[in-house]
Amino acid sequence: MSQSLGWAEAAFLGLVQGLTEFLPVSSSAHLRIIGPLLPSGGDPGAAFTAITQIGTEAAVLLYFRHDILRIARAWFASLVPGARRGDPDARMGWLILIGTLPIALLGLMFKDAIETSLRNLYITATMLIGFALVLAVADRVGAKQRPLSKLSWGHGLLFGLAQAMALIPGVSRSGGTITAGLLLGYTREAAARYSFLLAIPAVLASGFYQLYRSWGQPSAVAAGPTLLATLVAFGVGYAVIVWFLKLVSTRSYLPFVIYRVALGALVFVLLGLGILSPL
Repeated sequence: MSQSLGWAEAAFLGLVQGLTEFLPVSSSAHLRIIGPLLPSGGDPGAAFTAITQIGTEAAVLLYFRHDILRIARAWFASLVPGARRGDPDARMGWLILIGTLPIALLGLMFKDAIETSLRNLYITATMLIGFALVLAVADRVGAKQRPLSKLSWGHGLLFGLAQAMALIPGVSRSGGTITAGLLLGYTREAAARYSFLLAIPAVLASGFYQLYRSWGQPSAVAAGPTLLATLVAFGVGYAVIVWFLKLVSTRSYLPFVIYRVALGALVFVLLGLGILSPL
């Protein structure tokens, strides 16, 4: 990332992160696109993106704290020999862990590409438009009848594979998992809710790993501005969760589809005019 990233720019990027993390529009794509347009210029970087996501995931932990505590207790209880089988909360804990495996494995396998070549803005713009069309189809043809309590082991793994696609900026973590959920017949709210829960282990692990890697390094992300961005992302992200879960229970995803296509087209135009550089 640019070493001259200032406090105001960091706060602005934190705002963008909080606004876009839980919407199916790709927060990583927004940070990748907006960074070079700021006065300091340059890609904020995969490390900055991952660390600020700790803030938005803290918002998830706060909002879903009762669900998370209940699931965690039931999961740990299920490890005790002779524990009662079939507890739905314990089962959800296992489903979250299974759904996390794809992004963990693929993230390690393609770590270098994720931090370099996959951040090419031509790829980002293509993913924004391409997955917008997939989301539109899913929202149109999905049965939207299956509740989260009916989540199967196979579907949990498919959700996880969809989440792993978000390693490419432009796909969107929530967009990928919500699209998979709709195609599998889940309600919009069920798909969104599982998307939030499924992201917790992967995002926190990635964020703290990048924080550990950056600590004390000459090229590290500046601690003060990054902390500010993370705090802003937390506050804004919490408000977005409350609004988004209410929205998806009654409205379609068409506005997000249109927005993604328009943003992807704009990026192609800016690349063609030389205002943005692909790398």
